[in-house]
Amino acid sequence: MLHTFEFGAGAGDTCYYIFDSETCCLLRTERQVFLYVKKLENGLSKPENSEYKSLSKAITDEIESELRELEEDGVIGGCSEKITPLRSTDIKSLCLNVCHDCNLRCTYCFASQGSYETGTAASEAKYMSLETGKAAVDFLIEKSGKRKKLEIDFFGGEPLLNFEVVKAITEYALKRCGEAGKAVSFTMTTNAMLLNGETSEWLNLNMENVVISIDGRRQVHDALRKTAGGRGSFDIVLKNALKFRALRGEKRYYIRGTFTRDNLDFGEDILYLNDAGFDQISLEPVVLAPGDRLSIGEAELPAVLKEYERFAALYLKRRETGKWFNFFHFMIDLDKGPCVYKRLNGCGAGIEYAAVTPSGDIYPCHQFIGNAAYLMGNVKTGALDRTVQKRFVDSNVYTKDNCADCFAKYFCGGGCAANSVSYEGDIDKNNPVYCAIMKKRLELSLAIKGIERGKSSKDL
Repeated sequence: MLHTFEFGAGAGDTCYYIFDSETCCLLRTERQVFLYVKKLENGLSKPENSEYKSLSKAITDEIESELRELEEDGVIGGCSEKITPLRSTDIKSLCLNVCHDCNLRCTYCFASQGSYETGTAASEAKYMSLETGKAAVDFLIEKSGKRKKLEIDFFGGEPLLNFEVVKAITEYALKRCGEAGKAVSFTMTTNAMLLNGETSEWLNLNMENVVISIDGRRQVHDALRKTAGGRGSFDIVLKNALKFRALRGEKRYYIRGTFTRDNLDFGEDILYLNDAGFDQISLEPVVLAPGDRLSIGEAELPAVLKEYERFAALYLKRRETGKWFNFFHFMIDLDKGPCVYKRLNGCGAGIEYAAVTPSGDIYPCHQFIGNAAYLMGNVKTGALDRTVQKRFVDSNVYTKDNCADCFAKYFCGGGCAANSVSYEGDIDKNNPVYCAIMKKRLELSLAIKGIERGKSSKDL
């Protein structure tokens, strides 16, 4: 499937691209070729536009000849048949919600300010016990099958509120996985409020990756990420995060933020975070029910897409300077790319990845917690509902609405299943706003890749 797009890199320098989603071939081309393929992409056998009509037959014949040659060489026009590999349902990763409690009250929090609206009944727990944590580790090892590399993510609420249990679970997991002949790595997502000398040192030594939540500029962050007492958290979070960044060195970390309808100039927040001293940054659009004051809908979409374009041009310029940084959503690998399973099913939620609540209940991911229709079992009993798991195995880019014919399908894997349920009530239905954002980010990622690597030997 050929897809055409253009990118204005600044100073009137527009780049034209053709991307083959089947072969992952990216071609930077001239405008005439771009227009010719664009019309073909839109279903016209012979492009009809004034600029095309002005081309001589010799030029159009040359374009067609080069396209045929590229197709014969396998550069474009790869196999469009459905990929149907057998996928392992062995679990490789667990997200442990070690507490359903938080020391912040973020306005947009999908988890009801960290509580997930759980912990109120006698059968529910707010904080994960070591016993439940050990049961989760045992469950992971048992359900991992032949997998040798396992992952545990510590999540919340705010996981550092249950720091002692986190440390004990980590120690237990290392011991048990070693006995089972498996390796295990750990990640934590934290709001940084409790990062201090002790917690930072321990996280730096034991976590493969640490994700710290900051939304950007002071006014943006403090408007939405307040303490339980209603005060802004920016000063504490930034100070603690910068100290941890200095300690972290070359080890993996990410500053992870959220943008809402209130900061559609979110590119400024990304650049602010880089100026503050961070070089690994991610900023996501908020996920809220349609109609929420902060949600991003069709009315905001044009501004969001325009801002991504504006930021991409600034990003390219900055990466040429001493302020180089990495923006998570512009990362792309055209040589290896996502494995075939992730191309079809996305992140693996409900298949090889699951979340565990403080009481031990299992869900496809942390965003499904509390949705009884997606309860998959409990680590204390070791039971796993394979019927729920099968729903995710059977859901892929061929079954989801509007995915099969989308050029971005192999890089988004059909999008976020939790978002699909939140917006459309079905894991096989996608929200068009977030599809448009995903497509734009992929186009910009490809353009940045093409510009930074220089002209390809396969350019038309």
